[in-house]
Amino acid sequence: MAADIRTLITPEGLARFQAELKQLQAERHEVCAIVSWAAGNGDRSENGDYIYNKQRLRQIDKRCGWLARRLKNATLVRPEDQTANGKVRFGSRVTYIDEEDRSHAVRIVGYDEADMARGEISIGSPVARALMGKAAGDGVEVQTPQGVKYFDIEAVE
Repeated sequence: MAADIRTLITPEGLARFQAELKQLQAERHEVCAIVSWAAGNGDRSENGDYIYNKQRLRQIDKRCGWLARRLKNATLVRPEDQTANGKVRFGSRVTYIDEEDRSHAVRIVGYDEADMARGEISIGSPVARALMGKAAGDGVEVQTPQGVKYFDIEAVE
């Protein structure tokens, strides 16, 4: 993803990213202190504390850089400020029934904050793209890697 591309993010996603960045920055100070202490203990090539914490420091720096870039390029979208009342839009919670009469509840979020364990799907996913702009009671046809699927939207929040 190019650095100049704006990415959509929900208020909850923004808060999660900011909290993670703050936590990692605090952890970084602790790890730096351990690396400094371990470096003073002599031969670094066989010093487990030095090697492990130097590696952890690189991981923290990489993740902090990624989070900082995402936060810099994030466009906060508050679902309550959108005007498509009753229709699926970014940040909507959607309940739909699949072809096997199973109910699914998902929330449409930004690319970086999607997490199926929380029921959050990316705005770029085939299901989210098919749901966008639809309302409760609408039928939806979704092209998936397994073929065409049909859903009926039960509710949109």
